[in-house]
Amino acid sequence: MSGWKDFMADRQTRRTLQILGRYLLAITLVVVLFTQIFHALMAYEGRAYSWLTGLYWTLSTMTTLGYGDIVFQSEAGRIFSVVVVSTGILLLFLILPFVFVRMGPWLEVRLRMTAPTQVPSGTRGHVILCHHDVITSGLIERLEQEGIPYFLIDEDPVRASDRYARGLSVVPGEVDRKETYQALRVAQARLVFANRSDMDNTNIVLTVHEVAPEVPVAALAAFEHSIDVLELSGVRHVLPLKRWLGEQLANRVSALHTEVHPIGRYENLLFAEVPLHRTPLAGKTIRETGLRQHTGVSIVGVWERGRLYPARPDYRLSDTSVMVVIGTEDQLEHLNTLLAIYDFNPNPVLVIGGGTVGRAVIRSLSHKNIPVHVIDLKPDVCSRLEGMCQAVFTGNAADYQLIEEAGIGEAPSVVLTTNDDAMNVYLASYCRHLNPEVRIISRVTHERNIEALHRAGADFVLSYHALGVDALMAILKNHELVVLGERVDLFSVPVPPALQEKTLAESGIGARTGLSVIALRREGKTITDLKPSTILPADGELVMIGDIEQRKRFDELFGRETSGAEGGARASQKAKEVRS
Repeated sequence: MSGWKDFMADRQTRRTLQILGRYLLAITLVVVLFTQIFHALMAYEGRAYSWLTGLYWTLSTMTTLGYGDIVFQSEAGRIFSVVVVSTGILLLFLILPFVFVRMGPWLEVRLRMTAPTQVPSGTRGHVILCHHDVITSGLIERLEQEGIPYFLIDEDPVRASDRYARGLSVVPGEVDRKETYQALRVAQARLVFANRSDMDNTNIVLTVHEVAPEVPVAALAAFEHSIDVLELSGVRHVLPLKRWLGEQLANRVSALHTEVHPIGRYENLLFAEVPLHRTPLAGKTIRETGLRQHTGVSIVGVWERGRLYPARPDYRLSDTSVMVVIGTEDQLEHLNTLLAIYDFNPNPVLVIGGGTVGRAVIRSLSHKNIPVHVIDLKPDVCSRLEGMCQAVFTGNAADYQLIEEAGIGEAPSVVLTTNDDAMNVYLASYCRHLNPEVRIISRVTHERNIEALHRAGADFVLSYHALGVDALMAILKNHELVVLGERVDLFSVPVPPALQEKTLAESGIGARTGLSVIALRREGKTITDLKPSTILPADGELVMIGDIEQRKRFDELFGRETSGAEGGARASQKAKEVRS
């Protein structure tokens, strides 16, 4: 009923329906009149037909079909036939198109009614997304995988209906109206994600808190000066993703000497990456390294040019391998001490691109006292970089003389920070040719170009939207941000019934899904020293790393424990029921 009331509330719709009603009434009256005249003229000619036959003759004549099975013999009857045909042409072929033009707004409004105007009653623990972009596209996939309900706000009702028809949970509305958030039951939401401009995000958080003051809001911050404004407005989680992207890229740089690069924390354990270039660990199997016995850290995966491989004991490490390890701060510090003497290179790191991300890379490296050289095409950008690094070079990085002068031949690492994927692919290939041993870290904008960057020679790539998805999932899962890499995520899953009381070897998780089990949580404790004989308890929780497809394969093979996402699944099901 509420949808019909909303439909009839539109003034233009009511006027269009009135015009349509009058037109249909006029056609009906004309048809009835012509049918009566048909019977009168046939009686004049001495013939009699049923009412249905008279209606059949009138409709076939007005539509110019004229089968010819019933014809008048008298002049009056033939004159009447001409009048009927002419009236049909006028009403059906001349006036009807104008009526449909007038009906266009009505049809558009009718289309706008397709998407529901509010979320199902009883919905709780959902995520509200304020704009559809590359981040929300990846986030929606993760939310659906985790069984967490979501609702996307779309200010264009027609576009909302189209997205709704494609299976997205969409509610049409304006992000700066409190009625929109009341319809979305924001008071029961788990999180509101404000992902528009900084000014719009400020307005969104104030509007949300007018309806539900306690609901947490996560907001993107495009500019550094917006962070304080957003926090003062009430944003609980400010996400300056461009700065974070620069810091994450800088964290993968190899410079000065081999060292452990922390990439995130899970409870009291730290994740870290260890490049093996020019270290004695290259060429050994994971079992032969003896890292767990000597330092206590566990190797949970190995990067090889953009692909993460499970850490099996017989896996042989190479000079280009990057180990992913997990351990306590003391254990990682011990490992760092052992590696610090290897791969010494005091030359500056080369950063190509001095935009927002590039400046974040420079600042992060400067805090570690790592020398930096920068190349940028724009003189005004280069002038702002003076004093932030050791040397700034203005020009095209593809210029051989310029990039040689900037130090590509001796640089331990190159960081590509432009937002042009084609340029980054070109520069990755060029830098790999000029210095085969350099470590290349690159930003990527479109996921489709990840493979091309790795084939060109990039050792590590990371995108803005992947970092955003990881950050939001960390907020929803209530753990610190862990950025393992593009397409690789950290999953925490209750042990499904199909695997309960089996050993890790019997489960075949790694072999059958490709996921790496890195830890087992039980009774508040996290166990990382996993063996093939480790029993998977019914009340345990598996901590795994892998991509979304591997996680889907895990759910298909073993099912999923529903207790953690039960409420979300119920709400998602209700949202789907609205379509029917």
